[in-house]
Amino acid sequence: MSPADATRPSLLIAIRDVGNQSAWSEFVVLYTPLVFRHCMRRGLQEADAADVAQEVMKSVAGSIARFEYDRRKGSFRSWLLTVTRNKLANFFTRRARRGDETGETSVQELVGSEASPSESADWEREYESRVLSWAMEQVKAEFQEGTWRAFWGTAVEERAVAEVAAELGMSAGAVYIARSRVIARIRRRVAEVDLDDPMVQAAFGAG
Repeated sequence: MSPADATRPSLLIAIRDVGNQSAWSEFVVLYTPLVFRHCMRRGLQEADAADVAQEVMKSVAGSIARFEYDRRKGSFRSWLLTVTRNKLANFFTRRARRGDETGETSVQELVGSEASPSESADWEREYESRVLSWAMEQVKAEFQEGTWRAFWGTAVEERAVAEVAAELGMSAGAVYIARSRVIARIRRRVAEVDLDDPMVQAAFGAG
């Protein structure tokens, strides 16, 4: 781990400072695609989904400084889903006022209700997938091509170690080591945005 990584604050701590443009840019890049895809699954057109995702980011910016982590009330990812559902409800309310009955039905499904088990499960999968993809994008440039290909072939493509080793001209042991190095780095990068990390919980007044 580089000195910069060792001292880097969690992204979710850094964005509590609304003036931290670097942190906010990183947050937006990380989470906007997640919110956008969720909106698309609720039937929005691309332009509308993009607008709602932007509203979610604005809402987070306005409330994150007051956000307190409480394990009894759920995780940051659950809170982000709640914010997203609220903004979707606002969207469908505006659409219903224009006479769209389908929008009105969607409002009834969203306002004053919790996400269904299937919606929560879909959100969890999408959240974890997005954070993992983002972390891999972030760390890829830190490794030599052979190291990354060894990781990708065995961990992502799930090919046999012996097959990947032969393809790359590496020993099986070297492939295992390469994979372990990359996975460890990805985990550290994920931890920088994971509110379930104990240090991050403490900063947010974990209950």
